[in-house]
Amino acid sequence: MQTRDYWPRWAESLRRYKLDALAVLLLEAGGPLNLLGAQALYIGSPFLGESAAALARTLESSDETHAFASYLDPEESAESHSAGGGAAS
Repeated sequence: MQTRDYWPRWAESLRRYKLDALAVLLLEAGGPLNLLGAQALYIGSPFLGESAAALARTLESSDETHAFASYLDPEESAESHSAGGGAAS
């Protein structure tokens, strides 16, 4: 299963508990802490399951981390696309 296949489930859980904004903040500002979190998840993945390993793979890649943060915050994604589209006009 691809890492992005887990995103809808993770996003739903974060939104249900109203933690999506906090998650976006931590993902965007995490930097090296994201790598440490990924390593901790890899260590715990035999006990936590495949979803934890997928989250670790997401946290390992800064591109995937930013993409997931954009996925969680659709308004930010729409603003960046409209800003980019306005600059090209």
